[in-house]
This record gives sequence, C-alpha cells and structure tokens, in this order.
Amino acid sequence: MSEVASTAPPTNRSAERSTAGAAPAADAPVTAPALGASRGDPGRAALPIEARGLVKRYGEITAVDHVDLTVEPGDVYGFLGPNGAGKTTTLRMLLGLIRPSEGSVRLFGRDPIADGIHALEGVAGFVEEPRFYPYLSGQKNLELLAAYDGGGAAGRIDEALETVSLTARRRHRVGGYSHGMKQRLGIAAALIRRPKLLLLDEPATGLDPGGMRDMRALVRRLADEGMTVLLSSHLLTEVEELCNRVAIVRSGAVIHEGKLDDLLAAAGGAYRLETTDDEVALRLARAHPGVAEALPEPGGLGLRAEHAVVAELSLELAAHGVGLHALTPRRAGLEELFLRLTESSSTASKPES
Repeated sequence: MSEVASTAPPTNRSAERSTAGAAPAADAPVTAPALGASRGDPGRAALPIEARGLVKRYGEITAVDHVDLTVEPGDVYGFLGPNGAGKTTTLRMLLGLIRPSEGSVRLFGRDPIADGIHALEGVAGFVEEPRFYPYLSGQKNLELLAAYDGGGAAGRIDEALETVSLTARRRHRVGGYSHGMKQRLGIAAALIRRPKLLLLDEPATGLDPGGMRDMRALVRRLADEGMTVLLSSHLLTEVEELCNRVAIVRSGAVIHEGKLDDLLAAAGGAYRLETTDDEVALRLARAHPGVAEALPEPGGLGLRAEHAVVAELSLELAAHGVGLHALTPRRAGLEELFLRLTESSSTASKPES
C-alpha cells in the first residue's frame, strides 16, 4: 500500500502519522548533524525543506546515499531521477513516514522524527499515489479527511474541488474516477489543509497527454499563488516547464542541485556553425585545440567548445579564407543533460524508489 501524507483515509493516515512521531527503532539509529534552520536557531527563517546527509539502508543495500536538499520559499523544486534512483524513499524520510539510517530533516525548522505530527503543520502532499475509499464519493472522502484534520478544513472543500476541476464529479464514487481524477483529488485533499509546502511524487505518471497538461497547469497555478512545491518526477518536460530549481539523483545520491537555468547554462558550450566552406571548416575545427566535438550537419556543422575557443576558431577560419554565415550558441536541453549526468557512471543495483 502506498504511504501518503495528508491524503489517505483517516484510518490509514493515523497509522502513518504515528510513525512520524515514534521513537527511532533500535536497528535504525538516526544521527542528525546541526542544521541552520533547526529549532531554536534565531539566525534565519526556517526553510520549507532542509535535509542533510540523509541515508537509508536496507541491510547491505544503500537506497539513499547522503542526500542534501535545500528547498527555499516559493520554489518549484524538481527532484529528478530515473526510476529506482531513491526519490520516493527520500520523500518518505522527508515526511517522517520512514526513519533515516543517518542524517536529518527539517520542515520549516521542525524535525519529523522528534516532533512527529507537529512537523507536518503547513505541509501536505502524497507519496506514490493518493488512496481513498472507492465506495465513497470524492466529496465524502474529503469530508472525512477534513474532520480528521480540523482547523477549518471542511470549509475549504468547495474551493479545493474547484481548484482541481472536480466540482462536477464531487458526488460520484471515487471507484469510478479515472487515474487522473484520483491524482487531482489527492491534490484537493492536500489543499484543504491550506499548506505552505506541497510534496508531489510523480503526479503525472500514468496520465494521458491531456491529463498531464492539466496537472502541469494545476501545479503552475498553485506555484503562481505562492505555494512552495517539491515535485518528484522522471518526466523531463514536466520538470523543465515547471521548476526553477532541481536536484538530480542517481543511484541514491544527488549529483546536482541548484537553479535549473544555471545548470543548463553550465552544460552549454554547443554551437551551430554555417560557413562558406563547411568541409574546410570541419577539418580546421577538428584540428583546433580545445574543440571537444565537431560534427557535420545539414547546411553547417555542430561544435562543442568553450566560448573563448570558438572565438579563436572563428579567427582561424577567417585566416584560411572561410567566411561565416552564422555562429549560433545552443542551449542544452534538460533531456540531454539528464542523460549525460545519469548515464555517465554507476551500474550499482538499487531497489525501486
């Protein structure tokens, strides 16, 4: 059964939240290095998410390997990695659903292990997929969750259903909902808590193109309203469209974290060159020091080199009587960069996230 934060039926949520507040098991010691945003630190405001050195081991297998994450207010933060990279296991630790073998987590300065349910104030979302009573309507499922949460949640049901475009189906049994509708109902269940931080685990998985478009539009609208969102996904177009910051994880370890624009810019260095004599230009480019790659293309050639090297090459081409029609920088796409980073090494076997 999927583990869910703030979207499962009350009986399941009660069990999961008691896990968040339980003492660490004897076979799963927790070591928590100090965090700047932890309780009692007056130096700065607590961040929505701050994780340091997160490790999760299952016997001899390390599913999550010293992961550091920093999610700032207003971020739409993409947690990106192939299936089995450890994304879902990390989310479970962030929400206190499982205990880390090492490391520490703070949600707005609160520790999900030490503070239990209180650490989830202002936090909502779902892990893997939301679960509901299939024989009850969407409305009734949300009413049960609202009664469990309290705090005026019942008065926000209409607004939440309107936000996710389920008002017309509110009286229908959830068992008759499509996969996309269940995903949106999961977000509605999160929204009735009026969260400041929303965690979504692969929300577009299994959706048809129309459902994926609707899900992206919904996440974008919530972000525009000022909500901080952590979006775990392996869908590159989803992350590139929505996220301003990303962490890329491979085999349980983060191999990049930072602003998406900075990541794409740093991975640049690609150019398209159109000349009066592409054959000569290709020969000169391949012989020029610092040109990492030069390949023929229809109507020109493609280069990979540093900016200064390309400038030197353009002068060399002119010296050999080769004129330039166009020299165009290319922005690396997230798909190209993702494959370059995740396929560069590591053949170690990891469990499914």
